[in-house]
Amino acid sequence: MPESPTSPTPPTSHRPASRVTRRALIGTAGAVAAGAVVTPAVIAATGGSGDGDSAGDGAGKAGDAAPAGTTPQSFPKTRSAAATGEEAVRTAFPIGFVGVAWAGARHATGGGIRFTGADGDEAGAWTPLSGGGCSDSNGGRLLVAARQATGYELRAPQGATDLLSVALDTARGPRHEIPVPTDPTRVRGVEYLSRAAWGADESLRFLPDGSENTPTEFYAFQTLTVHHTVTPNDDPDPAATVRGIYEFHALTNDWGDIGYHFLIDEEGRIYEGRYSGEGGLPAHNEEGDLVTAFHVGGFNSGNLGIALLGDLTERPPTDAARASLTRLVRTAFRLHGRDPLADVTYVNPVNGVEKDVAEISGHRDWLETDCPGEVMYAELAALREAVASQR
Repeated sequence: MPESPTSPTPPTSHRPASRVTRRALIGTAGAVAAGAVVTPAVIAATGGSGDGDSAGDGAGKAGDAAPAGTTPQSFPKTRSAAATGEEAVRTAFPIGFVGVAWAGARHATGGGIRFTGADGDEAGAWTPLSGGGCSDSNGGRLLVAARQATGYELRAPQGATDLLSVALDTARGPRHEIPVPTDPTRVRGVEYLSRAAWGADESLRFLPDGSENTPTEFYAFQTLTVHHTVTPNDDPDPAATVRGIYEFHALTNDWGDIGYHFLIDEEGRIYEGRYSGEGGLPAHNEEGDLVTAFHVGGFNSGNLGIALLGDLTERPPTDAARASLTRLVRTAFRLHGRDPLADVTYVNPVNGVEKDVAEISGHRDWLETDCPGEVMYAELAALREAVASQR
C-alpha cells in the first residue's frame, strides 16, 4: 500500500532550473457510482466504474465545448462487475480481464481460474494463480487476461482468505468523449500519451462524496524502479490494458489511481500514469518534485515507477520498448541531476525508513516479488550504462 496520505513536510528538494507547464486537459471529475460487491451466479453489466448518470465522469457531455487546445475523442467506458468467493460468475458483457485479489500468504499454491465461453457452457482449462503479479501486498493481486469470456470460476490458493475478483471490459463498452490534447504531448522532447489520450476516466480518483481518494503529495526525486505488468505479450490493444490496470489499481486495490508514473507498451508508446495535477511535467508538480504513486509499498515517496506492459519473465522487451524506456529514464535523470550508475540509500520522507538500492532498480530489489521479470531484471545493468552514456 502507499504511504500514509497524511505525511510530514518533505525535506528541501533539488529543483530544476526552469519550470515547464502543460495545459489543463480534463474536465472536472466528481462522484463515481461504485457497484456493490456481491457473491453472484449472474452479474449484469454495471455501465462501468462511473455510469452515464454519475456527476462529472471526466468526459465531456453532449453539447459541451472542448477546452482550448483539445479535441474530443471517443473511448469505450469501462464496465465492471465484482464478486467474492469461488462461486461461478457470469457477466452480461465480454470480459477483457479479471482482477483477482486475496489475503494471506503471497506465494500460496493451488489457486486457479478458468473461463467460460460466450455460449456459457464450455469451460476452459484451469490457469494457476501464481506469483502474485507485480504486487507487494500481503497476499496476491493479479490481472488475468480473459479474452472476451462471459464467465469464470475461481479456486482460492491454499491458505488464502478474502478472495475478491472483478470482471473488466475496457474495450467494448458504451462510448464517451474525452477532450484530448490536439498537439502531441512531450516531456523534455520525449513524446507520451497523456491520461486523456489513453482514455483515463478521472472519476475513478474520487470517492462517492466527491473527495479525492488519494490526494496528490510531492517529494524530491531519489530513485527509479522498473516493473513489468505481467499482462499478455503481443497485446493488440495496449490502451485498453492500461485502462484495466487503472481500474484494478484505483478501485480493487483502493489506491485511488494507477500505481505507476509511466507505462510503456511493446510499440514503444509511453503512457502517463499517476495523476499529478494540471501544472508541471507529468508525474511532477511545478517545482519539480515527484508525485507519490503506488508501485513499491512502503517505499513510494520520491521513487519513480515505470512499468513495461507484458510479461518479461522469459522474453526481453521489444527493441521499441527498450528504446523508449532508455529515453524516458535518461530524461528523468537529466531533469533531477542524478547519477544512473550510483548506489544510494533511499530515505522515505514520510517515515524515515531506509533502503540501500541502485539508483535504477527493479521491483524485486525492494520487496519479495518476481517483478520486473527474470529477463528484464538482467537488463538493468545495460539500462544504467545506456542512460549514463548519453547524459
